[in-house]
Amino acid sequence: MKFGVIVFPGSNCDLDVYYLVRDILKKEVEYIRHDAKTIGHSDLIILPGGFSYGDYLRSGAIARFSPIMAAVADFAAHGGLVLGICNGFQVLTEAGMLPGALYRNNHRQFRCEQVYIRVENAKLPFTGAAKRGDLLKLPIAHGDGNYYVPPDQLTELETNGQIIFRYTDQNGAVKAEANPNGSLGNIAGACNRAGNVAGLMPHPERAGTNALGSEDGLVIFNSIISYLQSREVA
Repeated sequence: MKFGVIVFPGSNCDLDVYYLVRDILKKEVEYIRHDAKTIGHSDLIILPGGFSYGDYLRSGAIARFSPIMAAVADFAAHGGLVLGICNGFQVLTEAGMLPGALYRNNHRQFRCEQVYIRVENAKLPFTGAAKRGDLLKLPIAHGDGNYYVPPDQLTELETNGQIIFRYTDQNGAVKAEANPNGSLGNIAGACNRAGNVAGLMPHPERAGTNALGSEDGLVIFNSIISYLQSREVA
């Protein structure tokens, strides 16, 4: 089992992901440069957080044209798992690999804080170790996390179970006060129709040990590991 972490100019959470996978999860991991033409033999591709290309134009708008993204798209088209975290989520929406778009936070402020998100779909490779309704305490650090899709597409996401996480209060209630960025429907994470490409704004890689305030991020990574192990057996 091998994890690949894409590194764009301006990525800064690649180190966090690498540390979590190598030192906490004890799995093989490698960096993959933005100008590479192939992802190698990775079983999961992670697009980490940061400020790819300085967030010029829009967050993720330039990174989506990096040479490596063609290989990532091909990998996903053949069923490979792809996870975008924060800026990685933005890149995936810009690349058309995930529905919707991410705009400036509605209060026009950068937010760095702990939030609660509720698992809305526990039948995905990214959530199989959880139950629907479970709460995860994860940190956020973004200024462009305001997720939006047109009303008809929102209905489609709901119907297809493509909304993975929602922002809630500590009791699991979906409230405007618990929404840190104005995201439509308090959406914190979404996936594609096939369920193998997912993105979320909170940082599970920064919640892998209680020393950082929470280890709830391990739920997402352990779900992925269990899924990949089951696929190897099959």
